[in-house]
Amino acid sequence: MFWNKNIETIDRTGLENLQWEKLQKVLRAAAETPFYKKFFLDHKINISELVSLQSIARLPFTTKHDLRLSYPYGMVAVPRDKIVRLHASSGTTGKSTVIFYTQKDIDDWADLVARSMVATGTSRSDVFQNMMGYGLFTGGLGLHYGAERLGTMVIPASTGNTLKQIQLMQDFEVSVIHITPSYSLHLIDVLQEHGIAPEELSLKKAYLGAEPYSEATRQKIEELYKIDAYNSYGLSEMNGPGVAFECEEKKGMHIWEDYYFVEIINPDTGEVLPDGEEGELVLTHLNREAQPILRYRTRDLTRIIPEPCACGRTHRRIERIKGRTDDMMIIGGVNVFPSQIESVLMNFPEVGNNYQILLERQENLDRMIIKVEIYSKMFHGDLRELKRLEAKLREELKAIIIINPRIELLEPGSLPPSMGKAIRVIDNRKI
Repeated sequence: MFWNKNIETIDRTGLENLQWEKLQKVLRAAAETPFYKKFFLDHKINISELVSLQSIARLPFTTKHDLRLSYPYGMVAVPRDKIVRLHASSGTTGKSTVIFYTQKDIDDWADLVARSMVATGTSRSDVFQNMMGYGLFTGGLGLHYGAERLGTMVIPASTGNTLKQIQLMQDFEVSVIHITPSYSLHLIDVLQEHGIAPEELSLKKAYLGAEPYSEATRQKIEELYKIDAYNSYGLSEMNGPGVAFECEEKKGMHIWEDYYFVEIINPDTGEVLPDGEEGELVLTHLNREAQPILRYRTRDLTRIIPEPCACGRTHRRIERIKGRTDDMMIIGGVNVFPSQIESVLMNFPEVGNNYQILLERQENLDRMIIKVEIYSKMFHGDLRELKRLEAKLREELKAIIIINPRIELLEPGSLPPSMGKAIRVIDNRKI
């Protein structure tokens, strides 16, 4: 199924011509904003000298720090009375990064999300329950508006209140949910506690997002619920969810190139890398009116999949996000991503649905403690059995991350459940 077959299957030459046409408009609009006017002047950039898509590589990168410098209105490219909404990040590491939208921006965003949902086989006959947070966070409203644009019945359940979520799913025969991976694993625990088999629900698919997770976690969710789970990708700076989405093939996420110009760079040097090589994703918004952002460093690590997709869409795909350059943990000089640890844990049937990584410094040395909930029904009161599991986990983790973590096996429910984005890493090190 297609939402807009002509644009989704456009040939590469036509797509690149469309991108260049849009990019020229975006450059002119950005050059009139207070931030980019000074930015171009400071870097001696004359946009009239940019004569092709490839010449965008001559522009400096825009970073989250730049968005904070431009706070509140430094990147706005339209009169204030054309702005109809703003969203913002949590601002946990400084000022919030604020993103503005015109009505056209909101409509375009809804259209992209509808396109994404159709690519997974969702239709007007589905019932969609949105378990993401609403408010300044883009995740909830992004899928909400897209689902309404598609014509599905939308239940804006938001986060938490798990028993109510289950009642809604049962009473209204919910077929599609939008949920964080961590909350979906908590939800399955609650279903089991109340004797409800997932097969008794009408659920067919889940859209997973808002936090990093491994392929093993996706497969675990699919097996537990007996559904299809789809990876999605978005970030507030580029609108929110709907930047990239899997199709029914589930072999990478199509990034919608009529809205975004995509680059993969070496995160250390800034060099643009060829398709197929892993690096940091850099995005330029080609369609936004209120706040055009050029060459934005997402900090997300992925690669472009060069092969065509069997679904017929010509927009290139990116692999699932491996992690973030700023999520990387450096432990005793070794680079470790939480997703590497999760991929090992989720391959053990004895491991439950919650874990936490604790980093500490003892006697001036880094220590990693991984707290793991286990399924008590997998064991039979034999301490040696627990010791064997602990040793096996440590052995397989060391093979992947090199360092030797301490494993703490916990009873189910020992760790706080996540209703929104899971807090997987707690760093207590003091330097």
